[in-house]
Amino acid sequence: MPVISAERMQGRIDAIVEAASAVFAAKGYEAASIAEIARRAEVSDGLIYRYFSNKRDLLYRVLEAFYERVVAALEKEVAKDAGFEERLHALVRRHLGNFVADRELCRLFLSEVRVASDYKGSTIQTLNRRYASVLTGLIEAGIAAGEVKTDASARLIRDVIFGAIEHIAWPYVNGDGKLDVEATAQSVTALICGGICLPQQKNPEEAPRT
Repeated sequence: MPVISAERMQGRIDAIVEAASAVFAAKGYEAASIAEIARRAEVSDGLIYRYFSNKRDLLYRVLEAFYERVVAALEKEVAKDAGFEERLHALVRRHLGNFVADRELCRLFLSEVRVASDYKGSTIQTLNRRYASVLTGLIEAGIAAGEVKTDASARLIRDVIFGAIEHIAWPYVNGDGKLDVEATAQSVTALICGGICLPQQKNPEEAPRT
Protein backbone atom coordinates (compact mmCIF):
# COMPACT_ATOMS: atom_id res chain seq x y z
CA MET A 1 0.00 0.00 0.00
CA PRO A 2 1.51 3.38 -0.95
CA VAL A 3 2.32 5.78 1.86
CA ILE A 4 0.29 9.00 1.76
CA SER A 5 1.53 12.33 3.02
CA ALA A 6 0.40 13.82 6.33
CA GLU A 7 -1.24 16.67 4.41
CA ARG A 8 -3.27 14.31 2.26
CA MET A 9 -4.27 12.24 5.27
CA GLN A 10 -5.46 15.36 7.10
CA GLY A 11 -7.31 16.41 3.98
CA ARG A 12 -9.18 13.11 3.97
CA ILE A 13 -10.03 13.43 7.65
CA ASP A 14 -11.25 17.00 7.20
CA ALA A 15 -13.41 15.96 4.24
CA ILE A 16 -14.97 13.13 6.25
CA VAL A 17 -15.67 15.38 9.24
CA GLU A 18 -17.21 18.03 6.98
CA ALA A 19 -19.40 15.44 5.28
CA ALA A 20 -20.43 13.92 8.60
CA SER A 21 -21.35 17.35 9.93
CA ALA A 22 -23.66 17.94 6.96
CA VAL A 23 -25.28 14.49 7.20
CA PHE A 24 -25.76 14.65 10.98
CA ALA A 25 -27.27 18.13 10.63
CA ALA A 26 -29.65 17.01 7.89
CA LYS A 27 -30.74 13.64 9.28
CA GLY A 28 -29.81 13.53 12.96
CA TYR A 29 -27.47 11.05 14.56
CA GLU A 30 -29.64 7.93 14.49
CA ALA A 31 -30.75 8.23 10.86
CA ALA A 32 -27.28 9.11 9.57
CA SER A 33 -25.23 6.27 8.11
CA ILE A 34 -21.53 5.77 7.51
CA ALA A 35 -22.35 4.84 3.91
CA GLU A 36 -24.05 8.18 3.26
CA ILE A 37 -21.22 10.08 4.91
CA ALA A 38 -18.72 8.19 2.75
CA ARG A 39 -20.63 9.04 -0.42
CA ARG A 40 -20.74 12.72 0.50
CA ALA A 41 -17.02 12.75 1.30
CA GLU A 42 -16.30 10.78 -1.88
CA VAL A 43 -14.43 8.05 -0.03
CA SER A 44 -15.10 4.40 0.72
CA ASP A 45 -16.82 3.17 3.88
CA GLY A 46 -13.64 1.32 4.77
CA LEU A 47 -11.55 4.46 4.61
CA ILE A 48 -13.74 6.12 7.23
CA TYR A 49 -13.09 3.20 9.57
CA ARG A 50 -9.36 3.69 9.10
CA TYR A 51 -9.64 7.05 10.83
CA PHE A 52 -12.70 6.68 13.07
CA SER A 53 -13.71 3.79 15.32
CA ASN A 54 -17.43 4.08 14.65
CA LYS A 55 -20.25 6.56 14.04
CA ARG A 56 -20.13 7.74 17.64
CA ASP A 57 -16.45 8.56 17.35
CA LEU A 58 -17.21 10.52 14.19
CA LEU A 59 -20.00 12.46 15.93
CA TYR A 60 -17.58 13.49 18.67
CA ARG A 61 -15.02 14.63 16.12
CA VAL A 62 -17.69 16.73 14.40
CA LEU A 63 -18.68 18.38 17.66
CA GLU A 64 -15.05 18.88 18.69
CA ALA A 65 -14.44 20.79 15.46
CA PHE A 66 -17.63 22.80 16.08
CA TYR A 67 -16.61 23.65 19.64
CA GLU A 68 -13.08 24.63 18.67
CA ARG A 69 -14.54 27.07 16.16
CA VAL A 70 -17.13 28.64 18.46
CA VAL A 71 -14.76 28.86 21.43
CA ALA A 72 -12.21 30.75 19.33
CA ALA A 73 -14.93 33.12 18.08
CA LEU A 74 -16.24 33.76 21.60
CA GLU A 75 -12.77 34.44 22.97
CA LYS A 76 -12.12 36.90 20.16
CA GLU A 77 -15.44 38.65 20.79
CA VAL A 78 -14.77 39.18 24.48
CA ALA A 79 -11.16 40.29 23.93
CA LYS A 80 -12.34 43.54 22.32
CA ASP A 81 -11.47 46.79 24.10
CA ALA A 82 -14.81 47.81 25.59
CA GLY A 83 -16.69 48.12 28.87
CA PHE A 84 -18.21 45.18 30.73
CA GLU A 85 -21.79 45.71 29.57
CA GLU A 86 -20.80 46.01 25.91
CA ARG A 87 -18.62 42.89 26.10
CA LEU A 88 -21.33 40.94 27.93
CA HIS A 89 -23.84 41.91 25.25
CA ALA A 90 -21.40 40.76 22.55
CA LEU A 91 -20.89 37.42 24.32
CA VAL A 92 -24.62 36.80 24.80
CA ARG A 93 -25.34 37.76 21.19
CA ARG A 94 -22.60 35.44 19.93
CA HIS A 95 -23.87 32.57 22.10
CA LEU A 96 -27.42 33.01 20.85
CA GLY A 97 -26.13 33.28 17.30
CA ASN A 98 -24.57 29.83 17.60
CA PHE A 99 -28.04 28.33 18.04
CA VAL A 100 -29.17 29.98 14.80
CA ALA A 101 -26.04 29.33 12.73
CA ASP A 102 -25.61 25.71 13.87
CA ARG A 103 -29.04 24.70 15.10
CA GLU A 104 -28.74 21.00 14.32
CA LEU A 105 -25.27 20.63 15.84
CA CYS A 106 -26.49 22.38 18.98
CA ARG A 107 -29.45 20.02 19.13
CA LEU A 108 -27.15 17.02 18.72
CA PHE A 109 -24.96 18.23 21.55
CA LEU A 110 -27.87 18.91 23.91
CA SER A 111 -29.88 15.78 23.14
CA GLU A 112 -27.29 13.18 22.12
CA VAL A 113 -23.98 14.00 23.79
CA ARG A 114 -24.32 16.01 26.98
CA VAL A 115 -26.72 13.49 28.50
CA ALA A 116 -24.65 10.45 27.43
CA SER A 117 -22.52 8.38 29.79
CA ASP A 118 -19.38 8.94 27.69
CA TYR A 119 -19.61 12.74 27.92
CA LYS A 120 -17.90 13.04 31.30
CA GLY A 121 -14.16 13.34 30.83
CA SER A 122 -14.45 13.70 27.05
CA THR A 123 -12.72 16.30 24.93
CA ILE A 124 -16.10 17.90 24.27
CA GLN A 125 -16.67 18.39 28.00
CA THR A 126 -13.25 20.04 28.26
CA LEU A 127 -14.09 22.35 25.35
CA ASN A 128 -17.50 23.12 26.87
CA ARG A 129 -15.81 24.14 30.12
CA ARG A 130 -13.38 26.35 28.19
CA TYR A 131 -16.34 27.95 26.43
CA ALA A 132 -18.10 28.62 29.74
CA SER A 133 -14.91 29.97 31.30
CA VAL A 134 -14.94 32.84 28.81
CA LEU A 135 -18.03 34.19 30.58
CA THR A 136 -16.71 33.63 34.12
CA GLY A 137 -13.47 35.30 33.11
CA LEU A 138 -15.40 38.29 31.77
CA ILE A 139 -17.35 38.64 35.03
CA GLU A 140 -14.19 38.37 37.14
CA ALA A 141 -12.55 41.04 34.97
CA GLY A 142 -15.61 43.26 35.47
CA ILE A 143 -15.29 42.88 39.25
CA ALA A 144 -11.58 43.73 39.10
CA ALA A 145 -12.32 46.81 36.97
CA GLY A 146 -14.96 48.08 39.40
CA GLU A 147 -17.79 47.61 36.89
CA VAL A 148 -19.40 44.63 38.64
CA LYS A 149 -20.36 44.22 42.30
CA THR A 150 -17.65 42.52 44.34
CA ASP A 151 -20.10 40.01 45.86
CA ALA A 152 -21.24 38.78 42.43
CA SER A 153 -20.67 35.05 41.93
CA ALA A 154 -19.14 34.50 38.49
CA ARG A 155 -20.17 30.83 38.43
CA LEU A 156 -23.75 31.55 39.50
CA ILE A 157 -24.14 34.33 36.93
CA ARG A 158 -22.65 32.04 34.27
CA ASP A 159 -25.23 29.36 35.09
CA VAL A 160 -28.08 31.90 35.09
CA ILE A 161 -27.10 33.31 31.69
CA PHE A 162 -26.39 30.04 29.91
CA GLY A 163 -29.35 28.32 31.56
CA ALA A 164 -31.75 31.09 30.53
CA ILE A 165 -30.45 31.17 26.97
CA GLU A 166 -30.70 27.40 26.59
CA HIS A 167 -34.28 27.51 27.88
CA ILE A 168 -35.14 30.30 25.43
CA ALA A 169 -33.38 28.64 22.48
CA TRP A 170 -34.55 25.06 23.03
CA PRO A 171 -37.94 25.41 21.25
CA TYR A 172 -36.19 26.99 18.26
CA VAL A 173 -33.54 24.25 18.22
CA ASN A 174 -36.36 21.72 18.03
CA GLY A 175 -37.94 23.51 15.08
CA ASP A 176 -40.63 25.45 16.94
CA GLY A 177 -40.77 29.20 16.39
CA LYS A 178 -38.11 31.84 15.83
CA LEU A 179 -35.21 33.18 17.86
CA ASP A 180 -34.66 36.93 17.78
CA VAL A 181 -30.96 37.08 18.58
CA GLU A 182 -30.53 40.84 18.98
CA ALA A 183 -33.69 41.48 21.01
CA THR A 184 -32.97 38.54 23.29
CA ALA A 185 -29.33 39.57 23.74
CA GLN A 186 -30.40 43.07 24.74
CA SER A 187 -32.98 41.77 27.22
CA VAL A 188 -30.63 39.27 28.86
CA THR A 189 -27.81 41.82 29.08
CA ALA A 190 -30.07 44.48 30.59
CA LEU A 191 -31.46 42.02 33.14
CA ILE A 192 -28.03 40.83 34.27
CA CYS A 193 -26.43 44.27 34.34
CA GLY A 194 -29.41 45.65 36.24
CA GLY A 195 -28.55 43.24 39.04
CA ILE A 196 -24.76 43.14 39.13
CA CYS A 197 -23.33 46.24 37.45
CA LEU A 198 -22.10 49.24 39.41
CA PRO A 199 -22.91 52.76 38.24
CA GLN A 200 -19.98 54.24 36.38
CA GLN A 201 -18.76 57.79 36.91
CA LYS A 202 -18.72 59.87 33.76
CA ASN A 203 -15.51 61.48 32.62
CA PRO A 204 -15.79 65.22 33.40
CA GLU A 205 -14.29 65.97 30.00
CA GLU A 206 -17.25 64.22 28.39
CA ALA A 207 -19.88 66.22 30.29
CA PRO A 208 -22.10 68.36 28.03
CA ARG A 209 -21.36 72.04 27.97
CA THR A 210 -24.01 74.43 29.21
